[in-house]
Amino acid sequence: MLEGGSVNGKQDITKLRREGCRPPEVLAFAVVLICVIVVCVAVGSVNIPLAETAQILWNQLTGRPQTAGTAVAIIVSTRLPRVLCVALVGASLSIGGGAMQGLLKNPLADGTTLGVSSGASLGAILSIAFGITIPGLPFAGTVAMAVVFAFGSLMIILSLAYRLDYSLSTNTIILLGVIFTMFVSSIVALITTFAAERVHSITFWLMGSFAGVTYGNAAMLSVVLVICGAIILPRAQELNAFAIGEENARHIGVDVRRVKMIVMIAVSALIGVCVSVSGTIGFVGLVIPHMLRLIVGPNHKRLLPSTLFGGAIFLLLADLAARTIFSPRELPIGVVTSFVGAIVFLSIFYRARIRP
Repeated sequence: MLEGGSVNGKQDITKLRREGCRPPEVLAFAVVLICVIVVCVAVGSVNIPLAETAQILWNQLTGRPQTAGTAVAIIVSTRLPRVLCVALVGASLSIGGGAMQGLLKNPLADGTTLGVSSGASLGAILSIAFGITIPGLPFAGTVAMAVVFAFGSLMIILSLAYRLDYSLSTNTIILLGVIFTMFVSSIVALITTFAAERVHSITFWLMGSFAGVTYGNAAMLSVVLVICGAIILPRAQELNAFAIGEENARHIGVDVRRVKMIVMIAVSALIGVCVSVSGTIGFVGLVIPHMLRLIVGPNHKRLLPSTLFGGAIFLLLADLAARTIFSPRELPIGVVTSFVGAIVFLSIFYRARIRP
């Protein structure tokens, strides 16, 4: 027989089940995202008129022949692959953060809570510092090392959590993630000390950068986002159940341990690939889900799809600011996201505290 709290929780889940992602919301987000993409492609060290940019992008999308010119070369060869990678990384980090906050029922959780981001960073830094390459792989070196270390970090943390707490409780996972992140940070500092000739590139990469990304990177990000998104999005209902507590979720039939494992592995894959392409970018997975909860509410059936658009839009605007504020000098994008994200998060936190 279910306890009273479980009955109430089941009623709450039934109510949330009736709500879903609304087509007008998706359409509005999609229109805003397209407009932001066009602006980000048009604006840079060389500004290109919006109408001309839109025409070039349309020709590229539909496979129509492009007229030769500087604008076409700039957009097709340089800006478009970068904008695509920025949007995909923003969407990936944001949906990962939204899923982790729902899974761990912690407002400070995001995709880096497991320490996977730190592990991926360590793998990439080892590749950069010591020139490690893997012949025969399409994305060798930094990419492969980051992904391998991301999954390795997940396995270490989950193994330790399993030994300490068979139920894999939220507090145990978060605590181990924080400890692992601090441990990896000390290793990164040690490597940076002994790789003096590569300190600049390592430091710039640690703060995030999309310089030199290609269509190949965009294709890899797209594939991983589609696969992991197809794993995370159908579990929106289970994440809603976690909102009423793990015990109540068990009472209404959620396999808590299995859902945790599946979502954490999917989020880890997203983070590993994102870090391998762009370096470490903070606050996207933390702030965007909070912002969108104010717009679409806490229901993950609406929140998770919205975070895909919101994360892409936010990171596109941050990258545009990084490229143009001190043009022709480019800021690390992580500096922009951390600066804006800290202010936004403090504002949201303050409003939540003073709300009657």
